[in-house]
Amino acid sequence: MLTVHKIGGTSMSKFEDVLKNIIIGQATGGSYYNRIFVVSAYNNVTNWLLEHKKTGEPGVYDLFLKNRDYRGELKVLLEKLVKINHDLKRIGLDLEVADAFIKDRVGLCLNYLTNLEEVMASGYVNKQNILLAAREILASIGEAHSGFNSVNILKNNNIESTFVDLCGFQDAEYLTIDERIKRAFANIDFSATVPIATGYTKGTEGIMREFDRGYSEVTFSKIAVEVKADEAVIHKEYHLSSADPAIVGVEYSKPVGHTNFIVADQLADIGMEAIHPKASKPLEVAGINIRIKNTFEPEHPGTLISKDYIGEVSRVEIISGSDRVIALEVHDPFMVGQVGYDLNLMKVIERHNLSYILKATNANSITMVFWQKGVSEGLITELKGLYHKVTVKEAALVCAMGTNLTYPGSLAKATTALFNCGVNVEAVSQSLMQVNMQFVIARDDFKPAIRAMNQALCLEG
Repeated sequence: MLTVHKIGGTSMSKFEDVLKNIIIGQATGGSYYNRIFVVSAYNNVTNWLLEHKKTGEPGVYDLFLKNRDYRGELKVLLEKLVKINHDLKRIGLDLEVADAFIKDRVGLCLNYLTNLEEVMASGYVNKQNILLAAREILASIGEAHSGFNSVNILKNNNIESTFVDLCGFQDAEYLTIDERIKRAFANIDFSATVPIATGYTKGTEGIMREFDRGYSEVTFSKIAVEVKADEAVIHKEYHLSSADPAIVGVEYSKPVGHTNFIVADQLADIGMEAIHPKASKPLEVAGINIRIKNTFEPEHPGTLISKDYIGEVSRVEIISGSDRVIALEVHDPFMVGQVGYDLNLMKVIERHNLSYILKATNANSITMVFWQKGVSEGLITELKGLYHKVTVKEAALVCAMGTNLTYPGSLAKATTALFNCGVNVEAVSQSLMQVNMQFVIARDDFKPAIRAMNQALCLEG
């Protein structure tokens, strides 16, 4: 049985546990092999390289973009990466070799960025393409660092391992992402070595351009499809749980156990990614199941995501959502009865490169929910110039999801849970498929709503 494993950044930063619990602890039949590991950068490294994913705090790329001191920041970054190396010495990392590798890689990166800066200053090239190239170069550093270190540690623990560096840092080969992966794995004997692949893959289409921060899961997915894996396994800090343990407490969240790709898509749509949607689709089409496991509970089977699973018992499996959304409503007294009225509205939304999470309508109003970071003043100004009344409100979205929500009263039970904790529902949506009930609420009510719905629908229900 050949399996492909994705190790997340938080788990990578606790590599001693990864080594003990996964690479050694989950060896099948005493063999370490017939497993491929795709590694993320260590925790926060990609934030330092680009920008903080949640707060927007600038990293090296952001400074390069704004023509500020990216060289100094790159030097600071190297010091941080070397410190990470020193923290791994006790589990077998050869510091001299590891430090030399990352210093060389960062040095090459600095040369590339300097050259790009000079070319961009000439005014003869498309600035946006240069910036995208800089972002690709920087992103690759994190996974190259963690991947090289992992192979070094495994070898020094008497486990044969192969570094599959998909970053293409010093080659000029004009390969697509798929072509690079195919070539890299063509001659590897999976029964004799543990391949450690970088989560970043260089390709002509640009993996950052196509998938941005979800790129490591896309690499993981493409590798699993290429080698025809029996199962794709993602190791995270927590189980895929009934609700976020950081909100409800570990003791009040329970592993989901089994769900399907449709629910995984719902999670991705609201930012709680079991797996990036553009990574899950190839696996779904190829018939490869995904298993989400907790790195720190290796004996637990985790949660299996499969194509055809529907729960035998009708129930809510997961409560999730976000408090970083904007509710936007367009109201027009003359909307009622007009065929295709919302078509022009959707064209405006498309021009601003936005995708809505929720859409609810009545006779003369259309309410949509978007990620806050995507809603610009330009969009709001344009809408106000076109429509009778436009309402914009900072909001939160809470969702109750499951593979089988068909039991009578499921919506009533969810709204009752919100009512009982004093939360008012401002908009609601549920499709005929009945896999996701979405509620727009006040932002301050987000965490109380998650706790109340988890208790009423997942723990008691």
